[in-house]
Amino acid sequence: MMTYKGYSARVEFDDEDMIFHGEVTGIRDVVTFQGKSVDDLQTEFQNSVDDYLEFCAKRNEEPDKPYSGRFVARVSPEIHKKMSIEAKKAGISLNTWLNNSLQRVL
Repeated sequence: MMTYKGYSARVEFDDEDMIFHGEVTGIRDVVTFQGKSVDDLQTEFQNSVDDYLEFCAKRNEEPDKPYSGRFVARVSPEIHKKMSIEAKKAGISLNTWLNNSLQRVL
């Protein structure tokens, strides 16, 4: 996995065209790049991220940030209740309880 300025990319190799294709992952916007060598690929990835950030700045828009740490999860009311009870028993917030629980599973 390639990373630059907090952004990550997925890379594939096209054996017909003999070129690497990459795409920044974890954001809604589409940011792609390509290169014929690993060095080209790294340079083009960085250029694409920089271009994306510059484009957003020119439009006075906030760029998508990869994995902000926020997500919406829908659960049944009964599970929500059980989670809240467990968090209260532990003396922590529901968010902290959920984060701790997910860390144990992952």
